[in-house]
Amino acid sequence: MDISSSNSSNPSPLPLQDRVAIVTGASRGIGKAIAVYLASLGAKLVINYSSNRDQAQLVAEEINSSFPHNHSPRAITVQANVSDPSHVKSLFDEAERVFGSPVHVLVNSAGVLDPKYPSIANTSLEDFDLTFSVNTKGAFLCCKEAANRLKRDGGGRIILVSSSMVGGLKPGFGVYAASKAAVETMVKILAKELKGTGITANCIAPGPIATEMYFSGKTEEQIRKNIDECPLGRLGETKDIAPIVGFLATDASEWINGQVIRANGGYV
Repeated sequence: MDISSSNSSNPSPLPLQDRVAIVTGASRGIGKAIAVYLASLGAKLVINYSSNRDQAQLVAEEINSSFPHNHSPRAITVQANVSDPSHVKSLFDEAERVFGSPVHVLVNSAGVLDPKYPSIANTSLEDFDLTFSVNTKGAFLCCKEAANRLKRDGGGRIILVSSSMVGGLKPGFGVYAASKAAVETMVKILAKELKGTGITANCIAPGPIATEMYFSGKTEEQIRKNIDECPLGRLGETKDIAPIVGFLATDASEWINGQVIRANGGYV
């Protein structure tokens, strides 16, 4: 996406002009697409990564290069494991330090999926713990920190990435779907607990999206089956998801709160 074109041709303020957004798991895939899209709406970005430092730097460089006249960065990278509370705190600390502003938007896109696709009976305790540590505990810690530190009285947005597999219920996804179902339940309650703050909380639940995570461990037959199961006859792309998250991050989405939006082309 050409961020600069959306930033220079229209002199009116952008929907997220100078608001600060944290996107976890933003070095690749859906998280990367979301970060770049939020930047195109005017946001300043914290690009979180757990291990892919070089890829995260490339995302930040892509965003910053689209604002050549800015003397200060529009995007920074911060390494953090979302399942560690001190790391999650550091994301907010660094955002506030660098940008001199409270965080307005949190998008939790960090997640793991076991590429072995084991049945529940064949899932190891270690793989179960890892899945819930990142997908569920990580979402909880991000929600907890955001609920206490996001900008109040307008503009505060918590957006969690779930999965349409919570509705799809396919064999081999038992632990993964359970970890995401917990996230969806959490966000619905969180939205009510944030009453009076002006902060909204929602989930987006993508279906099969053509990313590195999706393709890992899948056979050609499984991929073709997913395509056949979609009424639109294709896999989703990250560009199908990022604009929806972008909308949820803006003021225009205020009346959507405590909801799970399944974005899957009719897959579920």
